Amino acid sequence: MFCYGFLSVVLALYLAQVGLSEKQIGLLFTLTLAGDAGITLWLTTHADRFGRQRTLLFGAFLMAGAGIVFIITRNPYILMAAAIIGVISPSGNEIGPFLSVEQASLSILLPSTRRTQIFAWYNLSGSFATALGALAGGWLSQALQQAGIPALNSYQFVLAGYALGGIIIAALFLGVSASIEIPKESLQAASRWSLGLNRSRSVVLRLSGLFAVDAFAGGLVVQSMVAYWFHTKFGTEPGVIGSIFFGANLLAGISALMAGRLAKKIGLINTMVFTHIPSNILLMLVPLMPNLPLAIAILLARFSISQMDVPTRQSYTMAVVDPDERSAASGVTAIARSVGAAISPTLTGVFLSVPFLLSAPFFLAGGLKIIYDLALYRNFRRVKPPEEGSN
Repeated sequence: MFCYGFLSVVLALYLAQVGLSEKQIGLLFTLTLAGDAGITLWLTTHADRFGRQRTLLFGAFLMAGAGIVFIITRNPYILMAAAIIGVISPSGNEIGPFLSVEQASLSILLPSTRRTQIFAWYNLSGSFATALGALAGGWLSQALQQAGIPALNSYQFVLAGYALGGIIIAALFLGVSASIEIPKESLQAASRWSLGLNRSRSVVLRLSGLFAVDAFAGGLVVQSMVAYWFHTKFGTEPGVIGSIFFGANLLAGISALMAGRLAKKIGLINTMVFTHIPSNILLMLVPLMPNLPLAIAILLARFSISQMDVPTRQSYTMAVVDPDERSAASGVTAIARSVGAAISPTLTGVFLSVPFLLSAPFFLAGGLKIIYDLALYRNFRRVKPPEEGSN
Protein backbone atom coordinates (compact mmCIF):
# COMPACT_ATOMS: atom_id res chain seq x y z
CA MET A 1 0.00 0.00 0.00
CA PHE A 2 2.98 2.33 0.55
CA CYS A 3 4.01 1.61 -3.03
CA TYR A 4 0.51 2.28 -4.37
CA GLY A 5 0.35 5.65 -2.62
CA PHE A 6 3.96 6.43 -3.60
CA LEU A 7 3.16 6.07 -7.30
CA SER A 8 -0.40 7.37 -7.49
CA VAL A 9 0.45 11.02 -6.80
CA VAL A 10 2.76 11.30 -9.83
CA LEU A 11 1.45 8.61 -12.20
CA ALA A 12 -0.85 10.84 -14.27
CA LEU A 13 1.75 13.63 -14.20
CA TYR A 14 4.40 11.20 -15.46
CA LEU A 15 2.21 9.99 -18.31
CA ALA A 16 1.50 13.60 -19.28
CA GLN A 17 5.27 14.23 -19.35
CA VAL A 18 5.72 11.18 -21.57
CA GLY A 19 3.35 12.85 -24.02
CA LEU A 20 -0.02 11.22 -23.40
CA SER A 21 -3.13 13.39 -23.57
CA GLU A 22 -5.82 13.43 -20.87
CA LYS A 23 -7.95 11.07 -22.96
CA GLN A 24 -5.02 8.67 -23.45
CA ILE A 25 -4.22 8.73 -19.72
CA GLY A 26 -7.83 7.90 -18.93
CA LEU A 27 -7.78 5.07 -21.48
CA LEU A 28 -4.53 3.69 -20.04
CA PHE A 29 -6.02 3.70 -16.54
CA THR A 30 -9.08 1.91 -17.89
CA LEU A 31 -6.86 -0.75 -19.47
CA THR A 32 -4.87 -0.99 -16.24
CA LEU A 33 -7.96 -1.75 -14.21
CA ALA A 34 -9.42 -4.04 -16.88
CA GLY A 35 -6.22 -6.05 -17.12
CA ASP A 36 -6.02 -6.28 -13.36
CA ALA A 37 -9.60 -7.56 -13.28
CA GLY A 38 -8.84 -10.43 -15.65
CA ILE A 39 -5.59 -11.50 -14.03
CA THR A 40 -6.91 -11.13 -10.50
CA LEU A 41 -10.04 -13.12 -11.36
CA TRP A 42 -7.94 -16.03 -12.55
CA LEU A 43 -5.51 -15.86 -9.63
CA THR A 44 -8.05 -15.51 -6.83
CA THR A 45 -10.49 -18.14 -8.10
CA HIS A 46 -7.61 -20.62 -8.29
CA ALA A 47 -5.73 -19.45 -5.20
CA ASP A 48 -7.05 -22.10 -2.82
CA ARG A 49 -5.98 -24.87 -5.17
CA PHE A 50 -2.85 -23.24 -6.59
CA GLY A 51 -1.71 -22.11 -3.14
CA ARG A 52 -2.33 -18.79 -1.46
CA GLN A 53 1.36 -18.08 -0.89
CA ARG A 54 2.19 -18.80 -4.53
CA THR A 55 -0.60 -16.47 -5.63
CA LEU A 56 0.74 -13.66 -3.47
CA LEU A 57 4.26 -14.15 -4.82
CA PHE A 58 3.05 -14.09 -8.42
CA GLY A 59 1.19 -10.83 -7.79
CA ALA A 60 4.32 -9.23 -6.31
CA PHE A 61 6.37 -10.16 -9.38
CA LEU A 62 3.69 -8.67 -11.68
CA MET A 63 3.90 -5.46 -9.65
CA ALA A 64 7.70 -5.24 -9.96
CA GLY A 65 7.60 -6.07 -13.66
CA ALA A 66 5.05 -3.36 -14.45
CA GLY A 67 7.14 -0.75 -12.65
CA ILE A 68 10.25 -1.71 -14.59
CA VAL A 69 8.49 -1.53 -17.97
CA PHE A 70 7.04 1.89 -17.16
CA ILE A 71 10.57 3.15 -16.47
CA ILE A 72 12.28 1.87 -19.60
CA THR A 73 9.78 2.85 -22.31
CA ARG A 74 7.75 5.87 -23.40
CA ASN A 75 5.89 3.97 -26.10
CA PRO A 76 2.18 4.30 -25.27
CA TYR A 77 1.36 0.87 -26.69
CA ILE A 78 4.00 -0.87 -24.59
CA LEU A 79 2.87 1.12 -21.55
CA MET A 80 -0.69 -0.03 -22.16
CA ALA A 81 0.43 -3.65 -22.53
CA ALA A 82 2.36 -3.42 -19.25
CA ALA A 83 -0.65 -1.84 -17.58
CA ILE A 84 -2.92 -4.67 -18.76
CA ILE A 85 -0.60 -7.51 -17.73
CA GLY A 86 1.11 -6.00 -14.70
CA VAL A 87 -0.09 -4.61 -11.37
CA ILE A 88 -0.23 -0.80 -11.32
CA SER A 89 -2.58 1.16 -9.06
CA PRO A 90 -3.77 4.47 -10.55
CA SER A 91 -6.07 5.04 -7.59
CA GLY A 92 -3.65 4.49 -4.70
CA ASN A 93 -6.08 1.80 -3.54
CA GLU A 94 -5.71 -1.96 -3.36
CA ILE A 95 -5.27 -3.71 -6.68
CA GLY A 96 -4.13 -7.18 -7.74
CA PRO A 97 -4.73 -10.47 -5.93
CA PHE A 98 -3.32 -9.36 -2.56
CA LEU A 99 -6.47 -8.10 -0.83
CA SER A 100 -8.62 -11.12 -1.68
CA VAL A 101 -6.05 -13.72 -0.66
CA GLU A 102 -4.99 -11.85 2.46
CA GLN A 103 -8.57 -11.44 3.68
CA ALA A 104 -9.35 -15.11 3.09
CA SER A 105 -6.14 -16.02 4.91
CA LEU A 106 -6.95 -13.80 7.87
CA SER A 107 -10.49 -15.19 8.04
CA ILE A 108 -9.25 -18.74 8.42
CA LEU A 109 -7.11 -17.70 11.40
CA LEU A 110 -9.69 -15.55 13.22
CA PRO A 111 -12.93 -16.18 15.15
CA SER A 112 -15.91 -14.48 13.51
CA THR A 113 -16.38 -12.15 16.49
CA ARG A 114 -12.96 -10.58 15.89
CA ARG A 115 -13.03 -10.50 12.09
CA THR A 116 -14.47 -7.01 11.53
CA GLN A 117 -12.17 -5.37 14.07
CA ILE A 118 -9.07 -7.09 12.68
CA PHE A 119 -10.11 -6.07 9.16
CA ALA A 120 -10.40 -2.51 10.46
CA TRP A 121 -6.79 -2.65 11.73
CA TYR A 122 -5.77 -4.25 8.44
CA ASN A 123 -7.29 -1.32 6.55
CA LEU A 124 -5.89 1.19 9.02
CA SER A 125 -2.35 -0.05 8.43
CA GLY A 126 -2.94 0.01 4.68
CA SER A 127 -4.33 3.55 4.75
CA PHE A 128 -1.43 4.80 6.87
CA ALA A 129 1.04 3.17 4.49
CA THR A 130 -0.75 4.70 1.50
CA ALA A 131 -0.64 8.09 3.21
CA LEU A 132 3.08 7.84 3.86
CA GLY A 133 3.64 6.68 0.29
CA ALA A 134 1.70 9.62 -1.17
CA LEU A 135 3.65 12.04 1.02
CA ALA A 136 6.99 10.46 0.09
CA GLY A 137 6.24 10.21 -3.64
CA GLY A 138 4.99 13.77 -3.97
CA TRP A 139 7.79 15.44 -2.03
CA LEU A 140 10.53 13.23 -3.50
CA SER A 141 9.60 14.22 -7.05
CA GLN A 142 9.29 17.89 -6.10
CA ALA A 143 12.64 17.87 -4.25
CA LEU A 144 14.33 16.30 -7.26
CA GLN A 145 12.85 18.92 -9.58
CA GLN A 146 13.99 21.71 -7.28
CA ALA A 147 17.49 20.19 -7.42
CA GLY A 148 17.46 20.67 -11.19
CA ILE A 149 16.36 17.20 -12.30
CA PRO A 150 13.77 17.28 -15.13
CA ALA A 151 10.20 16.43 -14.11
CA LEU A 152 10.15 13.30 -16.25
CA ASN A 153 13.28 11.90 -14.59
CA SER A 154 12.01 12.79 -11.11
CA TYR A 155 8.89 10.71 -11.77
CA GLN A 156 11.05 7.81 -13.01
CA PHE A 157 12.76 7.73 -9.60
CA VAL A 158 9.33 7.15 -8.08
CA LEU A 159 8.64 4.36 -10.58
CA ALA A 160 11.96 2.74 -9.65
CA GLY A 161 10.89 2.78 -6.01
CA TYR A 162 7.60 1.13 -6.97
CA ALA A 163 9.38 -1.69 -8.83
CA LEU A 164 11.76 -2.20 -5.90
CA GLY A 165 8.76 -2.37 -3.59
CA GLY A 166 7.36 -5.29 -5.58
CA ILE A 167 10.61 -7.20 -5.10
CA ILE A 168 10.61 -6.49 -1.35
CA ILE A 169 6.99 -7.65 -1.06
CA ALA A 170 7.84 -10.92 -2.82
CA ALA A 171 10.65 -11.50 -0.31
CA LEU A 172 8.25 -10.88 2.59
CA PHE A 173 5.65 -13.28 1.19
CA LEU A 174 8.23 -16.07 1.31
CA GLY A 175 7.83 -16.04 5.09
CA VAL A 176 4.04 -16.47 5.15
CA SER A 177 2.82 -19.34 7.35
CA ALA A 178 1.42 -22.52 5.80
CA SER A 179 -1.57 -22.09 8.15
CA ILE A 180 -3.21 -19.80 5.60
CA GLU A 181 -3.67 -22.62 3.11
CA ILE A 182 -6.93 -24.57 2.73
CA PRO A 183 -6.42 -28.34 3.30
CA LYS A 184 -6.95 -30.22 0.06
CA GLU A 185 -9.50 -32.52 1.66
CA SER A 186 -11.65 -29.46 2.54
CA LEU A 187 -11.90 -28.19 -1.02
CA GLN A 188 -15.24 -28.67 -2.73
CA ALA A 189 -15.37 -29.79 -6.33
CA ALA A 190 -16.00 -26.83 -8.62
CA SER A 191 -17.00 -26.79 -12.26
CA ARG A 192 -14.95 -24.98 -14.84
CA TRP A 193 -17.37 -22.06 -14.97
CA SER A 194 -18.21 -21.82 -11.26
CA LEU A 195 -15.50 -19.24 -10.47
CA GLY A 196 -14.60 -21.32 -7.42
CA LEU A 197 -18.07 -20.80 -5.93
CA ASN A 198 -20.69 -23.35 -4.97
CA ARG A 199 -23.26 -22.77 -2.24
CA SER A 200 -22.53 -19.06 -1.93
CA ARG A 201 -22.75 -18.22 -5.63
CA SER A 202 -26.08 -16.38 -5.54
CA VAL A 203 -25.25 -13.97 -2.72
CA VAL A 204 -21.75 -13.32 -4.10
CA LEU A 205 -23.08 -12.47 -7.56
CA ARG A 206 -25.71 -10.12 -6.12
CA LEU A 207 -23.12 -8.35 -4.01
CA SER A 208 -20.77 -8.20 -6.97
CA GLY A 209 -23.31 -6.37 -9.12
CA LEU A 210 -23.78 -3.70 -6.47
CA PHE A 211 -20.06 -3.40 -5.75
CA ALA A 212 -19.45 -2.88 -9.47
CA VAL A 213 -21.73 0.18 -9.46
CA ASP A 214 -19.90 1.60 -6.44
CA ALA A 215 -16.53 0.96 -8.04
CA PHE A 216 -17.59 2.51 -11.35
CA ALA A 217 -18.42 5.66 -9.41
CA GLY A 218 -15.15 5.49 -7.48
CA GLY A 219 -13.22 5.03 -10.72
CA LEU A 220 -14.35 8.47 -11.81
CA VAL A 221 -12.33 10.01 -8.97
CA VAL A 222 -9.27 7.76 -8.63
CA GLN A 223 -6.47 9.38 -6.67
CA SER A 224 -4.23 9.99 -9.68
CA MET A 225 -7.05 11.80 -11.50
CA VAL A 226 -7.97 13.86 -8.43
CA ALA A 227 -4.28 14.80 -8.12
CA TYR A 228 -4.36 15.91 -11.76
CA TRP A 229 -7.60 17.86 -11.09
CA PHE A 230 -5.97 19.76 -8.20
CA HIS A 231 -2.93 20.50 -10.38
CA THR A 232 -5.11 21.74 -13.27
CA LYS A 233 -7.69 23.73 -11.30
CA PHE A 234 -5.48 25.29 -8.62
CA GLY A 235 -1.92 24.84 -9.98
CA THR A 236 -1.09 22.65 -6.95
CA GLU A 237 2.50 21.35 -6.80
CA PRO A 238 3.25 17.59 -6.46
CA GLY A 239 4.54 17.98 -2.90
CA VAL A 240 1.37 19.71 -1.77
CA ILE A 241 -0.75 17.11 -3.54
CA GLY A 242 1.19 14.40 -1.73
CA SER A 243 0.52 16.15 1.58
CA ILE A 244 -3.19 16.36 0.78
CA PHE A 245 -3.42 12.64 0.20
CA PHE A 246 -1.21 11.93 3.19
CA GLY A 247 -3.82 13.60 5.38
CA ALA A 248 -6.69 12.06 3.44
CA ASN A 249 -5.40 8.52 3.83
CA LEU A 250 -4.61 9.01 7.51
CA LEU A 251 -8.19 10.06 8.10
CA ALA A 252 -9.43 7.17 5.96
CA GLY A 253 -7.47 4.72 8.09
CA ILE A 254 -8.85 6.14 11.33
CA SER A 255 -12.39 5.99 9.94
CA ALA A 256 -11.88 2.33 9.05
CA LEU A 257 -10.86 1.61 12.64
CA MET A 258 -13.98 3.33 13.97
CA ALA A 259 -16.11 1.17 11.69
CA GLY A 260 -15.47 -1.98 13.72
CA ARG A 261 -16.88 -0.44 16.89
CA LEU A 262 -19.85 1.09 15.12
CA ALA A 263 -20.67 -2.20 13.39
CA LYS A 264 -20.96 -3.96 16.76
CA LYS A 265 -23.72 -1.52 17.70
CA ILE A 266 -25.74 -1.09 14.51
CA GLY A 267 -24.60 -3.97 12.25
CA LEU A 268 -22.40 -4.28 9.19
CA ILE A 269 -24.90 -3.24 6.51
CA ASN A 270 -26.13 -0.23 8.50
CA THR A 271 -22.55 0.91 9.05
CA MET A 272 -21.77 0.59 5.36
CA VAL A 273 -24.78 2.62 4.23
CA PHE A 274 -25.22 5.23 6.96
CA THR A 275 -21.60 6.40 6.78
CA HIS A 276 -21.20 6.17 3.01
CA ILE A 277 -24.06 8.51 2.03
CA PRO A 278 -22.73 11.58 3.93
CA SER A 279 -19.23 10.99 2.55
CA ASN A 280 -20.59 11.09 -0.99
CA ILE A 281 -22.46 14.31 -0.37
CA LEU A 282 -19.14 15.81 0.74
CA LEU A 283 -17.48 14.45 -2.42
CA MET A 284 -19.93 16.40 -4.57
CA LEU A 285 -19.18 19.56 -2.60
CA VAL A 286 -15.41 19.50 -3.31
CA PRO A 287 -15.53 21.11 -6.80
CA LEU A 288 -17.98 23.75 -5.55
CA MET A 289 -15.36 25.23 -3.25
CA PRO A 290 -14.01 28.60 -4.48
CA ASN A 291 -10.38 28.10 -3.38
CA LEU A 292 -7.78 25.45 -2.62
CA PRO A 293 -7.95 25.52 1.22
CA LEU A 294 -11.72 24.98 1.24
CA ALA A 295 -11.50 22.24 -1.41
CA ILE A 296 -8.85 20.47 0.70
CA ALA A 297 -10.96 20.86 3.87
CA ILE A 298 -14.05 19.30 2.27
CA LEU A 299 -11.99 16.50 0.72
CA LEU A 300 -10.43 15.70 4.10
CA ALA A 301 -13.85 15.78 5.77
CA ARG A 302 -15.04 13.31 3.16
CA PHE A 303 -12.12 10.96 3.79
CA SER A 304 -12.74 11.10 7.54
CA ILE A 305 -15.83 8.93 7.03
CA SER A 306 -15.43 7.56 3.50
CA GLN A 307 -13.67 4.31 4.40
CA MET A 308 -15.93 3.12 7.19
CA ASP A 309 -17.69 0.90 4.68
CA VAL A 310 -14.48 -0.86 3.59
CA PRO A 311 -13.70 -3.23 6.52
CA THR A 312 -17.42 -3.78 7.06
CA ARG A 313 -17.92 -4.67 3.40
CA GLN A 314 -14.96 -7.03 3.49
CA SER A 315 -16.07 -8.65 6.75
CA TYR A 316 -19.65 -9.01 5.52
CA THR A 317 -18.53 -10.79 2.35
CA MET A 318 -16.37 -13.21 4.35
CA ALA A 319 -19.21 -13.82 6.84
CA VAL A 320 -21.95 -14.79 4.39
CA VAL A 321 -19.93 -17.35 2.39
CA ASP A 322 -18.49 -20.74 3.32
CA PRO A 323 -14.83 -20.93 4.44
CA ASP A 324 -13.63 -22.85 1.37
CA GLU A 325 -15.17 -20.22 -0.91
CA ARG A 326 -13.69 -17.14 0.74
CA SER A 327 -10.74 -16.60 -1.62
CA ALA A 328 -13.05 -17.01 -4.60
CA ALA A 329 -15.80 -14.83 -3.10
CA SER A 330 -13.35 -12.08 -2.23
CA GLY A 331 -11.79 -12.42 -5.66
CA VAL A 332 -15.09 -12.30 -7.56
CA THR A 333 -16.35 -9.27 -5.65
CA ALA A 334 -12.98 -7.58 -6.08
CA ILE A 335 -13.08 -8.31 -9.79
CA ALA A 336 -16.56 -6.86 -10.03
CA ARG A 337 -15.17 -3.72 -8.45
CA SER A 338 -12.21 -3.72 -10.84
CA VAL A 339 -14.45 -4.17 -13.89
CA GLY A 340 -16.77 -1.43 -12.67
CA ALA A 341 -13.85 0.90 -12.05
CA ALA A 342 -12.12 0.03 -15.34
CA ILE A 343 -14.53 1.94 -17.57
CA SER A 344 -14.82 5.19 -15.66
CA PRO A 345 -11.26 6.62 -15.88
CA THR A 346 -11.73 6.91 -19.64
CA LEU A 347 -14.79 9.07 -19.00
CA THR A 348 -12.85 11.13 -16.47
CA GLY A 349 -10.12 11.65 -19.06
CA VAL A 350 -12.73 13.04 -21.45
CA PHE A 351 -14.19 15.27 -18.73
CA LEU A 352 -10.75 16.63 -17.76
CA SER A 353 -9.99 17.51 -21.38
CA VAL A 354 -13.04 19.81 -21.54
CA PRO A 355 -12.74 22.85 -19.22
CA PHE A 356 -16.51 23.10 -18.77
CA LEU A 357 -16.69 19.48 -17.56
CA LEU A 358 -13.59 19.55 -15.36
CA SER A 359 -15.56 18.95 -12.15
CA ALA A 360 -18.21 16.60 -13.59
CA PRO A 361 -16.54 13.40 -12.24
CA PHE A 362 -17.16 14.51 -8.64
CA PHE A 363 -20.88 15.05 -9.15
CA LEU A 364 -21.41 11.85 -11.15
CA ALA A 365 -19.38 9.75 -8.70
CA GLY A 366 -21.21 11.05 -5.63
CA GLY A 367 -24.64 10.57 -7.17
CA LEU A 368 -23.98 7.01 -8.33
CA LYS A 369 -22.52 6.04 -4.97
CA ILE A 370 -25.64 7.21 -3.17
CA ILE A 371 -27.76 5.09 -5.53
CA TYR A 372 -25.53 2.11 -4.69
CA ASP A 373 -25.98 2.71 -0.94
CA LEU A 374 -29.75 2.74 -1.19
CA ALA A 375 -29.81 -0.41 -3.34
CA LEU A 376 -27.47 -2.26 -0.97
CA TYR A 377 -29.64 -1.42 2.02
CA ARG A 378 -32.82 -2.47 0.24
CA ASN A 379 -31.43 -5.84 -0.88
CA PHE A 380 -29.28 -6.95 2.07
CA ARG A 381 -30.56 -5.35 5.25
CA ARG A 382 -32.19 -8.67 6.27
CA VAL A 383 -29.23 -10.90 5.31
CA LYS A 384 -27.36 -11.04 8.60
CA PRO A 385 -23.87 -12.47 9.22
CA PRO A 386 -23.67 -15.24 11.86
CA GLU A 387 -22.40 -12.95 14.62
CA GLU A 388 -25.44 -10.67 14.24
CA GLY A 389 -28.04 -13.43 14.09
CA SER A 390 -31.02 -13.29 11.72
CA ASN A 391 -34.47 -11.74 11.75
